[in-house]
Amino acid sequence: MKRAILLLPLALFLGLAVFLYRGLFLDPAELPSALIGKPFPEFALPSVHDSARTLSAADLKGKPALVNVWATWCPTCKAEHQMLNQLAGQGVNIIGVNYKDDNAAARKWLKDYLDPYQLNIEDKAGSLGLNLGVYGAPETFLIDKDGIIRHKYVGAIDQRVWREQLAPLYQELVDAH
Repeated sequence: MKRAILLLPLALFLGLAVFLYRGLFLDPAELPSALIGKPFPEFALPSVHDSARTLSAADLKGKPALVNVWATWCPTCKAEHQMLNQLAGQGVNIIGVNYKDDNAAARKWLKDYLDPYQLNIEDKAGSLGLNLGVYGAPETFLIDKDGIIRHKYVGAIDQRVWREQLAPLYQELVDAH
């Protein structure tokens, strides 16, 4: 009996060590999302470019899109921005969600670095981001023509990520449209 009591802390330690060791090999860009296969969350938020215009989930329907969560305070977003401009130039439909940001700073950013977004949603309080399960910027969601979330990518989109992961998924959605 004493031996079993002495081995219990060792067994607990080994179990915890295995659990933590496994976490070292998980890819943070592969964070699961409970929203895959579900409609984009309902919202009513102003446009970054025209605060008198209210955008909603209905505005995202009609054709497949990348919905990119971004902010001017996010250095990774700045690194990603040139790639988004390239994709927009190739005809990729990109919707922006300006997350927990100052709208004047966002407008200046888009003027200085160009604007790849067909629509840009001002999510100043972060309510849409919360409903999307956003951990931080940048995060990108692929939605189909009906506004159903088909994929989530966490991190900056670069040439490799686009070519190997997102372009094939986006093309499938375009072909299905």
